[in-house]
Amino acid sequence: MYHGIINVYKEPGYTSHDVVARLRGILKQKKIGHTGTLDPAAEGVLPVCLGMGTRLCDMLADRTKTYEAVLLLGVATDTQDTTGEILKENREEALALEEGQVREAVLSFLGDYAQIPPMYSALKVDGKKLCDLARAGKEVERKPRNVQILDISIKEISLPRVRMSVTCSKGTYIRTLCHDIGIKLGCGGAMEHLIRTRVDRFQAEDSLTLDEIERLRDEGTVGERIVPIEEALASYRPLICLPEGDRALHNGNPCFKPQIDWERTAGLGNSQGSGNEAARECLQNGCRFRLYDSAGVFAGVYEYQQEKHWLKPWKMFFSPETKIAQKSPKDGL
Repeated sequence: MYHGIINVYKEPGYTSHDVVARLRGILKQKKIGHTGTLDPAAEGVLPVCLGMGTRLCDMLADRTKTYEAVLLLGVATDTQDTTGEILKENREEALALEEGQVREAVLSFLGDYAQIPPMYSALKVDGKKLCDLARAGKEVERKPRNVQILDISIKEISLPRVRMSVTCSKGTYIRTLCHDIGIKLGCGGAMEHLIRTRVDRFQAEDSLTLDEIERLRDEGTVGERIVPIEEALASYRPLICLPEGDRALHNGNPCFKPQIDWERTAGLGNSQGSGNEAARECLQNGCRFRLYDSAGVFAGVYEYQQEKHWLKPWKMFFSPETKIAQKSPKDGL
């Protein structure tokens, strides 16, 4: 069984569920999960978690994402993209826009943004998916959700089309952003094309199509393209336990400050300073860390709770049976 994350390039026409279903057949294992849906017409990066890596699904779904989108001005649809039924057309007004107007409207969405989720989405209201209600001809009130447009840039303006790059927080609908830009310009707008180019550290240029993954499986090299669990968690600082903390770690129990090997931890460069005391200063309430046993075996992600002076398990990955994550932090172990 494979454990970790594989960077899949989802091709148009596939749902995220389709990708998982086909991967189960290719890799001959059931424990597989994706890290956030992409519309069937969209394409791009879809990190897929394998084996014990499925415990990372919700973590990766929360990370920032980057998209390249084509906005078609002068048209509004029920789905907010060009696959839907046209509700309004105003092509002449879109063609009459000045590039400066368009640029100003697009860039005005940078920062915090109260976005109303589209009816054609998998979000649930009173236990029912919005998309199912929409297909039944029903529309319900949706509350705005706070999202963040962390970066937005215009790649090309060739009216009525605008090609743009957007980096955003989780839960952001790019087709709704296109729709809202169209409203701001007064001519309507819909998303014509969408490519997801990045999810956290996973980039489009490093991704693999399903056919490529199948070929690598046949060659016996697919494991080389699977990112280990520990590597995917590299943004969390490492801490190493003393031998007396190993049992707690292996059993998924809290680990107390005196059970940390501060000398070895200090050598990992956990803080801007150096030495034992500087390493201890990295323990701040609510901060999360990668914890290793005294042999350097990765156990899981722990969260420090200042009130109890301990590190509490948040996500455990230690498994003697499958020997997950035998890598050691780079301290010479």
